[in-house]
Amino acid sequence: MTSKFMAAEEAVQLIKSGDTLSVCGIVGGLVPEKVLTALEKRFLESGLPRDLTLVFPVAVGDVYGTAGTDHLAHEGLIKRVIGGSYVTAPASSKPPKIYEMIFQNKVEAYNFPMGVLMHLHREIAAKRPGLITPVGLKTFVDPRNTGAKMNEVTREDLIEVLKLQGKEYLFFKAFPITAAIIRGTTADEDGNITMEHESSFSIMLYLAMAARNCGGKVIAQVKRVTGRGSLPPQLVKVPGIMVDAVVVDENQTQATGILYDPAVSGELKKPWAGIEEVPLSVEKILARRSLMELNKGYIVNLGFGIPSLVSQVAVEEGLIDQITYTVEHGAIGGMPLAGLQFGGAVNPRAIIESSAQFDFLTGGGINAACMAFAEIDGEGNVNVSRLNKIPHVLSGVGGFIDILQNVKKVIFCGTMTAGGIKIEIEKGKLKVEQEGKVIKLVRQVQHLTFNGALALEKSQEVIYITERGVFRLRPEGMTLVEVAPGVDIQRDIAPVVKFDFKISANLREMDERLFQPEPMGLKDSYL
Repeated sequence: MTSKFMAAEEAVQLIKSGDTLSVCGIVGGLVPEKVLTALEKRFLESGLPRDLTLVFPVAVGDVYGTAGTDHLAHEGLIKRVIGGSYVTAPASSKPPKIYEMIFQNKVEAYNFPMGVLMHLHREIAAKRPGLITPVGLKTFVDPRNTGAKMNEVTREDLIEVLKLQGKEYLFFKAFPITAAIIRGTTADEDGNITMEHESSFSIMLYLAMAARNCGGKVIAQVKRVTGRGSLPPQLVKVPGIMVDAVVVDENQTQATGILYDPAVSGELKKPWAGIEEVPLSVEKILARRSLMELNKGYIVNLGFGIPSLVSQVAVEEGLIDQITYTVEHGAIGGMPLAGLQFGGAVNPRAIIESSAQFDFLTGGGINAACMAFAEIDGEGNVNVSRLNKIPHVLSGVGGFIDILQNVKKVIFCGTMTAGGIKIEIEKGKLKVEQEGKVIKLVRQVQHLTFNGALALEKSQEVIYITERGVFRLRPEGMTLVEVAPGVDIQRDIAPVVKFDFKISANLREMDERLFQPEPMGLKDSYL
């Protein structure tokens, strides 16, 4: 039997010019860095392969040593990208190269909802014509808006509006996947792949299935190897019959800054007493106030950014076992990781495949979702996916639209301005020392990621939590219902809110305990 184990330089020879290449990571996790580095090296040295269509449901790479899909951001190497979320970069860093290519119209670019793109791989694997879903209606994904196109050179329509049984849906067209790069933990001599050290199973199986059934090639990167027949079949996530090449990288990391944490992969449980407390900050205030919107027994999905701190605050308040937190990448229960480690969880109760998790989330299996925002307007619309004038902010929609499709309660949290904002918290009061350069509560969002009118039509409860006050979306308009202690509406809120808003007749002050360093005592008083 011919060995499937190859050097990365040999494996990437399987990728041909014109291929549609699919790869999926989670920022710094699940990144087949060794293979992507070798593919970049091949192109720079030989000019091949060329004109790839690059598909990635989740951001592949970070800006701290794992470049991911940025290795492929070269003119001539890629002609089109179809992404769910893009490489995440802080505003203080240089924009990823793939951002620059999109903004400079050097590559065609689409931004599909993450769950949609994952499920589309399943449809491609089964040779079905595409995916029919309501996810994306009345957002920038809708072809009556931009059809998920991200720049001027992107012309082809990949999405259609259909009407079935009197209701509108979006149809995402299937396309052949002719190469896939996946990642796991262990491979045996037959190419069977396990994922026991990973924080998520993602959609590695569907990537491999799609490429295999389209007559393409599958390259797997793993951390270690074992003998034929030694892997328990229950642990095999991608059967060897779907794998053409295996590349070993003994140095692959579990996530950004984490070589390997067994409490994240589910090998063992970490005592909650050892979890580091979040220092008092604006971010902690927002996470605390978000936690106050949740009840015992809730199943809650936490988004990237400030929302991912909610579960860490819940640990401090002794509430981590009273609410089940999920992330779209498959972890159920435990404490979702924050920042560029986002995607897994500490002490998860279960880890399921991402495609199955999105079935659960999109179908309304959760009670609430907590999400960040880039912009909010007076209609309650939210932009999380793109700021046209700031090249750093092209994070993409991610799982945002999928998760909010049928959830009953939506909690948005973030600061009113960004880019240099300085807030002082002293003696339980909040003071704006320096305003941010970017106003986030705008007259009209630049990118329609969440439709406020549609949320009202669905009877969703929508709350917008900021450091200075809390708004609720009501039929009569955006309504301020709480104000932070020390904040004056006319001095601190009105100048940075560029839309007309209502002030509740029952306006109250935000709980003063939010602004104190010690735990709030929420276990007894609120939940």
